[in-house]
Amino acid sequence: MHISEGVLAVPVLALGWGSAVAGIGIGLRKTPPEALPKTALVSGVLFLVSLVHVPVGPSSVHLTCLGLSGMLLGWSAVPALFVALLLQGLLFQFGGLISLGVNTTIMGAAALSGYGIYRCRLHRVPYLFAFAAGAGAVLIGSLLVTAALVLSSQDLTLTAGMLFAANLPLAGVEGLISVCILSFLSRVLPDYVPGPTRI
Repeated sequence: MHISEGVLAVPVLALGWGSAVAGIGIGLRKTPPEALPKTALVSGVLFLVSLVHVPVGPSSVHLTCLGLSGMLLGWSAVPALFVALLLQGLLFQFGGLISLGVNTTIMGAAALSGYGIYRCRLHRVPYLFAFAAGAGAVLIGSLLVTAALVLSSQDLTLTAGMLFAANLPLAGVEGLISVCILSFLSRVLPDYVPGPTRI
């Protein structure tokens, strides 16, 4: 879900940076000192998982763990994502620095959608909401990438549609991974799983 440099129009870049700064500010205010180790751990996971790419058509897909990060961190996921994306841009030129604001906004909004879905969970079936949060975050992120590309240039409409289609199978995979990881954490690190309902 990273958009490379030189693709997006200036208004889209400006909107992305404005939204990213606002989201990071809210996330930092909502991150208590005792949550910093968990936030740093999730940021490291986000940095690592998105470095492994699987070629699909004209692009590639990779795990994102966006829904999982949203479920575990809430608003703190936005600054965690920013740090991960910044390091990827600096160390690997992955995603780029000019488009960092848009990428942070897209992935942050996707993580927050996972957070919102998981907060609606029912006591008896929390795993269904964990799956929906993991899968939904990928779908939301893919829609936002598509919108950013189409708003930047109508010539990118076909490419945007292909990228969205390539991420559809990933949504199911991310949902299953979210369930498995939350189930594991609820046993070994229950304090990491938010809310009174454990999986």
